[in-house]
Amino acid sequence: MANYAYEAANAAGKTQKGMIEAESSDDAVRKVRAQGLFPTSVREQRKGAPKGKKKVPALGGKKKKGFNLSIGGVSSKVLTTFTRQMSTLQDAGLPLLRSLQILEDQQRPGKLKNVLGEVCESVSAGSSLSESFAQHPKVFSNLYVKMVAAGEIGGVLDVIMQRLAEFMEKGQRLKRRIIGAMIYPAVVITIAVAIVTGIMYFVIPKFQEIFNDFEVELPALTKWLIAASKWVAGQEQGQKVPGAVWIAFSPLIFFFFFKVIRKTTFGRAGTDIIRTKLPVVGMLIRKTAVARFTRTLGTLVAAGVPILEAILITRDTSGNYVFEKALTKVHDSVREGESFAKPLRESKVCDAIVVNMIDVGEETGDLDAMLMKIADNYEEEVDVAVASLLSLLEPFMVVILGGIVGTIVLALFLPLVAMIESVSGGQSK
Repeated sequence: MANYAYEAANAAGKTQKGMIEAESSDDAVRKVRAQGLFPTSVREQRKGAPKGKKKVPALGGKKKKGFNLSIGGVSSKVLTTFTRQMSTLQDAGLPLLRSLQILEDQQRPGKLKNVLGEVCESVSAGSSLSESFAQHPKVFSNLYVKMVAAGEIGGVLDVIMQRLAEFMEKGQRLKRRIIGAMIYPAVVITIAVAIVTGIMYFVIPKFQEIFNDFEVELPALTKWLIAASKWVAGQEQGQKVPGAVWIAFSPLIFFFFFKVIRKTTFGRAGTDIIRTKLPVVGMLIRKTAVARFTRTLGTLVAAGVPILEAILITRDTSGNYVFEKALTKVHDSVREGESFAKPLRESKVCDAIVVNMIDVGEETGDLDAMLMKIADNYEEEVDVAVASLLSLLEPFMVVILGGIVGTIVLALFLPLVAMIESVSGGQSK
């Protein structure tokens, strides 16, 4: 037998070194693994240059990396997939460092792969997983880090990662439903605006030439249509930019202006209050916000995060100023030893049934389960609301588009009637 020097990682991810007798390097690897260790390198000890070196995939040690360009951030879909896979590996009993190593190796070149490489190095240096994640706030949110920390403290990291994955998946599912429902009306409106703009730009000027040749007195509606056509085509006196350009770029201008306003506290507060007060759409926004904050808070409480800290995290991730303000009052109330439900009822941001269910959850000590039930119910209500909104939008768009087309046809038809009358009158004479 020969002596072999080995380096290995233990279950905690820390590196250990030692010597072992074995018949071969493969035998040495098996013996090291039999001790509950995960070898990173095994080499035979001989006089002179070392021979028989057995290379084993590194487990969190620093390794050479090629140039890996990462542009942008990490999408929620990719992060959700990583979380689900991490939960599966932890449930299978793999050491933390080995799980991170596997997930890093299978990632495509990009931001997450680079971040996981740094997380592996941090964990192998003795940092906890939550501390390593906290070093990358643009990838792992405060909610994510706190839940991982709670899982580490309770020794149930696999369960927490599973809950976190489910939470993220449900949030994505809700977001996809709303975005998917808005695609149809957005496409219809865009095509309609493009067609009407094309009519104003190319068709109306031809009719104007005909009207000028016949010297017919134009009705007010036709004059207005011709004036609008001139603005779209950029033929108004002193006009530098055609109206068609403003129409084409108006969505981008509105989006940029909206983003700038949202950067200020006053602007964000104003836009959120207006959005929640809008007819039909405001109801959908409120239901979505309730589903989001109850799901977030319920997940945090179930994970073992202290209630005050959980409320603050939920407030910061709610994405709506109205609910942020309400949750701030809830936090202050709970800190003073009062109930959760009372300030929420006073804020009037939730329906009475939500407040009553939270009140019952507090009394029975089953707040997390009650919050999850509220989230499930409201997500179903959001689905119904989206379907109802679509059923209202379709006839509404038909009426609006019919009115626009009818106005254009009427404005062009009235002068033609006058032209026909003048021609027929001249012939009769």
